[in-house]
Amino acid sequence: MSNQKDSCITLASGFSFDYGNLYGAGKVTADDVKALSERLAAAEEAVVYMRSTGEVRGHLSKDGTPEKVLFTQLPYVVEGNLNSPPSIGRLKEFGKSLQNRVDAVVSFGIGGSYLGNKVLFDVHCGEFWNSKSLKERNGYPKLYFNGNNIDARRTADMVEHLLAEARLKVVHGQSDSYKVTLVVISKSGGTLDTMSTFMVVYDALKRQAPLLEIEVVAVTDPAEGEKATLLKKLAAEQGWPTFSVPDGVGGRFSIFSEVGLVTAACIGFDIDAFLAGAQAMDKVCQNADIYQNPAKLNAALKFIAAEKYGRDIEVFMPYADYLKSVAEWYVQLLAESLGKRTDREGKEVFYGRTPIVAVGTTDMHAQTQQHQDGKKDKVVQFVKIVEWEQDAIIPDVFPKAAKLSEISSLRLSQALDVAREANAQALINDERFNATFVLPRLNAYHLGELLYMLALSVAYEGELANVDAFDQPGVEAYKRIMGPRLTAMKAK
Repeated sequence: MSNQKDSCITLASGFSFDYGNLYGAGKVTADDVKALSERLAAAEEAVVYMRSTGEVRGHLSKDGTPEKVLFTQLPYVVEGNLNSPPSIGRLKEFGKSLQNRVDAVVSFGIGGSYLGNKVLFDVHCGEFWNSKSLKERNGYPKLYFNGNNIDARRTADMVEHLLAEARLKVVHGQSDSYKVTLVVISKSGGTLDTMSTFMVVYDALKRQAPLLEIEVVAVTDPAEGEKATLLKKLAAEQGWPTFSVPDGVGGRFSIFSEVGLVTAACIGFDIDAFLAGAQAMDKVCQNADIYQNPAKLNAALKFIAAEKYGRDIEVFMPYADYLKSVAEWYVQLLAESLGKRTDREGKEVFYGRTPIVAVGTTDMHAQTQQHQDGKKDKVVQFVKIVEWEQDAIIPDVFPKAAKLSEISSLRLSQALDVAREANAQALINDERFNATFVLPRLNAYHLGELLYMLALSVAYEGELANVDAFDQPGVEAYKRIMGPRLTAMKAK
């Protein structure tokens, strides 16, 4: 259940969508929303149909064949679903198998196979996970990411770092070897960025046996036999265990599938709570009343803000360092889902907001000048955390420095929230639209709520804009150019 009061939808969990600076006089109006009622009814019908059947009008795979859209199934762990009790149990067993046995995991993936996984890592582990002791990590391994860019220097640096870690462990007599698990994520097995760096690292580390012990886990298309992908066949030949990149779930939605949950398993992230938060949000968003449905309202307000008021840039601005990766994940979600040249009838519309990452007071000192005085073409979307796990009080260590003494006795979270409120108020005073998602705490459950709401929002907005929110034809354009050039380069 949710309740709506003073331009704010609040869920029973405490999660809320405060849209008061985006809706009302001088902003998107009630009449604007009312004028959209026919489209909203059609969008609601389409999302209900998608949820029950997986079918989306006009949606085709990149091969031009009909393809289901199944991400709304992922929060529900039931027999026969993409996430089932056995599949979740197997993920948890995989995580347990790493505890107190494997020293480091390297995750290779790009797009959603990196961005979603990085979100789970950042929220659960923070910046200093790999510097913590084994006991502090509850026996879970260190975790590194690669394959999200073809960067020769960083890849070489990571190999050297792992070798240095291995030598240090042996010198201290802790073991005769250093165990590394490589998790390679690619639906096809032909992803250039991921597979090229994986092969470089795999080869370099294998050459260091017996100092380094290497095992590989492949996350790929589950098809068997003749339909098996390159990576699936390779895994079978090499005896690597596999997890699934499921059909019907685009990379930008895959954080709720084994693609993202494999990283969750590696670090002891609470998979059950994460999916429960997503499920709770999905149930709330089955309310046909737009003012009780945060995903639909979010989509409608931003659609109107762009189409009627020219606010076609969205700045996603969490007030938390460890949510920067959520903003980066959202960039892909918004850009790939809604950045479309044509509508479903083939008419050129060039739809979509440009997403921008910003973080709290960091970017108040870097971007806010543009937000406040630049073109009125933006919606700024804040994310606030109410209760912090650690929340230091600013001490009065320099009492003679009046300006510093003035801020003493405040908690860091209070100072942060004052900064956010001041930013929001200054923007709306100049008719610059903004809104706030409020998380009671930064944990797996509320993260599941937030990410799922954003994922469902783009489904609604795709219907409002009459574009396919689940394809990405623009991505294929560069791939058609890149493939032959790589072949020609190798021939030379």
